Amino acid sequence: MHILHVNNITVNFAGRELYRDLSWVIGDRDRVALVGPNGAGKSTLFQVLLGEVEPDRGHVSRLSGARIGYLPQDISLPAQLTLIEAAMIKPAELAEAERALSAIEEQLAEPEVYGDEEGLAQTLARHEAQLMQYERMNGSRHASHVRELLAMLGFSAKDYDLPTDALSGGQKKMVALVQLAVSAPDILLLDEPDNHLDMRGKNQLERFILNYRKSIVIISHDRYLLDEVATQTVELENGKLSIYHGNYSYYVNERELGRLRQQQQYVTQQKEIARIEAMIERFERWAKQVLSRKHMLAARQRRRMLQQMEERGEIIERVFDPKLMDFKVEGWRGSKKALEFVDVSLAFDDQLLIRGANLLLRHGERVGLIGPNGAGKTVMLRMILGEIEPSAGDIKLGPSIRIGYYSQEHRTLEDWLDKPPLDLIRNLQNSSEQSAVNFLLRMAFSYEQVRQPVRTLSGGERSRLQLALVMLRQPNLLLLDEPTNNLDIASVEVLEEALDDFVGTVLIVSHDRYFLDQTVDRVVEISDGELHEYPGGYTEYLVATGRSIAS
Repeated sequence: MHILHVNNITVNFAGRELYRDLSWVIGDRDRVALVGPNGAGKSTLFQVLLGEVEPDRGHVSRLSGARIGYLPQDISLPAQLTLIEAAMIKPAELAEAERALSAIEEQLAEPEVYGDEEGLAQTLARHEAQLMQYERMNGSRHASHVRELLAMLGFSAKDYDLPTDALSGGQKKMVALVQLAVSAPDILLLDEPDNHLDMRGKNQLERFILNYRKSIVIISHDRYLLDEVATQTVELENGKLSIYHGNYSYYVNERELGRLRQQQQYVTQQKEIARIEAMIERFERWAKQVLSRKHMLAARQRRRMLQQMEERGEIIERVFDPKLMDFKVEGWRGSKKALEFVDVSLAFDDQLLIRGANLLLRHGERVGLIGPNGAGKTVMLRMILGEIEPSAGDIKLGPSIRIGYYSQEHRTLEDWLDKPPLDLIRNLQNSSEQSAVNFLLRMAFSYEQVRQPVRTLSGGERSRLQLALVMLRQPNLLLLDEPTNNLDIASVEVLEEALDDFVGTVLIVSHDRYFLDQTVDRVVEISDGELHEYPGGYTEYLVATGRSIAS
């Protein structure tokens, strides 16, 4: 059963047409992965479904009584509350249903209602309908259901008293998801719900999605997550939706086959069009030379045939590859030992975060650093950069090592938020304006963006700008802290190819399991302050530790 219809909508946003005559339906048990490049309008489409953005043409309709819940990318929870207090905040629709039910029950308690038989019957009917609505939203079991969902998403009773301002970004997202899901909306719209989650959090999110009994539409760049949960993949690109009835891997294969078929059909049709146009030219030339009405009519007939093909939309478009960032790090061979930790310990406020860590990275190695949120992964990178001094032990860099650092919070851009990317690149490159503009265009920025303040850029655009800075520094040791956050999948694949070609050493902090499988040849896990090493990528790590992708 279809519960939401998008009917031929056209949406213009910030002077640009995002979609034209776009249509879509969402069924009552669909689990949809909504994919597409940064800037395609995925988050805006969510706003359209919610009714917060009005289409210029067309409309969105939903089944009577159907409710939509929305988890945005950025979450803020009320301060001065504990985790359990925040989780217990009722969704607005549930709170309103509860108030309406209480109001009817107060009416039923009034003696004069019982003196009006017809009025009593009407009030009882309204009470029954409102009670049914309240129960559909799990109103009577709200508190117990909140605790069930918290447990499903990895929280225990000992976490309940944590203050909301002490929660990590991933924890805040999961609390907000509990607030949202407890009343069982008919459709959940999840915008990057896995950002900032560690491996355990992602596994629990997968379990939640798989157990949710209604519809879910998820925007995510985690390819393993989309493979695990999606039964349908919808691609939004160039203002058009393409629907694939399978998970992300199925979509990738089918899309590539479709592109190959389209290109073959395009080539065949172009040859036929060229043949017809040559025939038209020949008939027109003969008509002029011998004043032949027969040849003139033949030329007109064939020209009209081509016009009708275009009017009916039968002209097959050429396959164009999307514009991607031209990212490539020109590394160089440095010391055989790029980086070494020797008995390194670090304590904060008498709490030992890292204990006696030993780690050696040789030239050319690709190492993934994993562990739960708060384990000390980013702190290790900051110690390598010299921003934090270890409490004990030594951190040794090879004598010819030059570091390129990517910060997950875009810290390398903090001093440039009010200036345009053009100024930042010219300052670092010491180049002409035109050279800097050309460089930014190659990194998939538009002419307008190169002169806009950095703070106006989206998360994905800031990520690309950080990668541009890394490229310009020409390092031979890359320290990458969650580099795939905010990047669309196509850009992540460009990054994977660049790291494969990079002549140098790479240390990556990441919770992107697919990305780790594609890029690293050794995994280092930090757990309870200690480092544990495993050869191979993330899947080999799972095998070595007796786990699985969905564990």
